[in-house]
Amino acid sequence: MKIDDVMTAAPVIPVLVIEDAAHAVPLAEALVAGGLPVLEVTLRTPAALDAIRAMRTVAGAIVGAGTVLNPQDLALALDAGSQFIVSPGLTDALADAAIASGIPFLPGVASAGDIMRGLDHGLDRFKFFPAETSGGLPALKALAGPFGGVSFCPTGGITQDRASEWLAHPNVFCVGGSWLARPGETDWAALEERARAASALAR
Repeated sequence: MKIDDVMTAAPVIPVLVIEDAAHAVPLAEALVAGGLPVLEVTLRTPAALDAIRAMRTVAGAIVGAGTVLNPQDLALALDAGSQFIVSPGLTDALADAAIASGIPFLPGVASAGDIMRGLDHGLDRFKFFPAETSGGLPALKALAGPFGGVSFCPTGGITQDRASEWLAHPNVFCVGGSWLARPGETDWAALEERARAASALAR
């Protein structure tokens, strides 16, 4: 699997904060049934790694780890069975370790310097983060000018109502969405319906 396969599987990648690993399987089932197969489980809770392991058992799910901050986090994510990793920023140490592992890697960028550092590592697919507070869509459009071959997954502050504006930009493959599942939410039918609306967004 390549990072493009992850970014083009659906218009929205749910960004998930899972506090109870028992919720992982029904949450994944609801999101996949709603048309969102790519699931980013953030490494922000003690339950995250167990949640990744559980979600890998769900048919059709492509499960990755988010909030990967360093090579140690990367090793834990790989051990849990992550199929891709996402980081909020880009460091040389993490880039080197992720590239060496061969896992699809989506590092966070917020500036031209960040992108240039990624390009130095041979990377050209990035998470634009935090999207709304880093200048929003006008900032991304400005960055896309000198970096025409780069593609983005904007994440951070994006809502269902604003997602289509981002997805309309040719350099945007998908968006990250934390609005899809609130921490602790267990209304699986509502989650599936929310996922279905997100999966229908045009890009």
